[in-house]
Amino acid sequence: MAVKKKEIYRCASCGYESVKWVGQCPACHAWNQMNLVEDLPRESAGLGNASGTQAVRAVRPDRLKRLSDIRYDGGKRLVTGISEFDRVLGGGIIMDSMSILAARPGAGKSTLLLQVAQKAAEQGCRVLYASGEESEGQIRRRAERILPHIHEKIFVLSTSSMNEVLGAIYDTDPQLIIMDSIQTFALAELSSRPGSPTQTMECTSALLGIAKNPQKPRAVFLTGQLTKEDELAGVRALEHMVDTVLAMDADENEELRMLTASKNRFGSTGEIGFFLMEEQGLLAIDNPSEYFMTQRSEPVTGSALTVLKEGTRPVIAEVESLISQSFTPYPSRIAECMRRDQLNTLISILEQRGRLPLYDKNVVLKTTGGIKLTEQSVNLAVLVSLASSVRETPLPVRSVYIGDVGLTGELKKVPSMELRLREAERLGFTDAYVAEGAVRPDRRNQFTSLKIHEVRHIFPLLRELFGGWNVL
Repeated sequence: MAVKKKEIYRCASCGYESVKWVGQCPACHAWNQMNLVEDLPRESAGLGNASGTQAVRAVRPDRLKRLSDIRYDGGKRLVTGISEFDRVLGGGIIMDSMSILAARPGAGKSTLLLQVAQKAAEQGCRVLYASGEESEGQIRRRAERILPHIHEKIFVLSTSSMNEVLGAIYDTDPQLIIMDSIQTFALAELSSRPGSPTQTMECTSALLGIAKNPQKPRAVFLTGQLTKEDELAGVRALEHMVDTVLAMDADENEELRMLTASKNRFGSTGEIGFFLMEEQGLLAIDNPSEYFMTQRSEPVTGSALTVLKEGTRPVIAEVESLISQSFTPYPSRIAECMRRDQLNTLISILEQRGRLPLYDKNVVLKTTGGIKLTEQSVNLAVLVSLASSVRETPLPVRSVYIGDVGLTGELKKVPSMELRLREAERLGFTDAYVAEGAVRPDRRNQFTSLKIHEVRHIFPLLRELFGGWNVL
């Protein structure tokens, strides 16, 4: 049976292969070197398709290496100096990497990458900022607003033609390439429209070859659009092609921006970067603990402090609650910072195990700064905040509450307790309420100014904090 030959195009200079003809090789940038070749079939013993044949192509000897012989320098990083951005990436930008930053319109992804371009240029890197959405004048106006001065090593190209971008890369030879956004670019060799899966994948593939060039590695940043479900628009295969997938979360009418990584081949995916959107651009919050709690000299009812663990960093968070009498058969349960099911579970624990009636009360829960409560370690702080509100008794100002609470009312241990307690002591807190056995006896002596209270059950703790009350 005859085997159909597959046509491919191979660069005569470097051997780069493509299923489509392009005028300039994406790998070595040589012009008019892509020649038509054919995959040659050969007999294969039990491999390939049902006919026993499979397509085989020659491999250059210099491209096949032993894994033990490959030299690796540990990954050269470009530290931008934007602390929260570098933290999420794992310490800086890897020079032979491709990353994509996705966010809703107006979240600040273009602003952040323009600030990154400025920092990279100040360290001697040439930067190409290509935009298919904005004109050169729009980019210039944003730069004048957010940058103290515009560095001469930042080059701007406003176009939707991927071919022009490849030519600009060849002309300027940048170390950092920013594409805003990848869904707006198109290759002239393909007939599909910009933003189609074919165009998006082929444009990304061309940039991937440029970033991974072993002779001259570069860092490439793409921006992407999010759908209504907060997922990256386009084909999901795009996420597999890039090394890092970043997402910027922003609530409407809120200044806070949170940068996270759902995929990172060069670092952890648990880190979170905090920014404030100001007139001068995005400002990194270097000490988020001071931002997510209210500085008070006098205690107020309904406020409780806890310690979250965002990535490798502990963060103090303030939980605020408001409880009022309900005059309807179905009291409202409003939580801006956590899942409603989790709030209802904690209310049930407080009613049954803490012996506080809330069946006829409206409950509103939120956090200072809008930080989300996703850890189970916040459950104790939520319960004591609700109890403080319903009993109209404030909690001590310099105390924190760290621990999970089970359905039995017993306090549970949480990970990284010593790290959380060290952050509380560093910020001047004097009392910490944790689960029994949460701190090893030989480690208690390291906390000199922080008194640790180990609690077994929620009910004795509530009686200690707010005084006794009758059993339901």
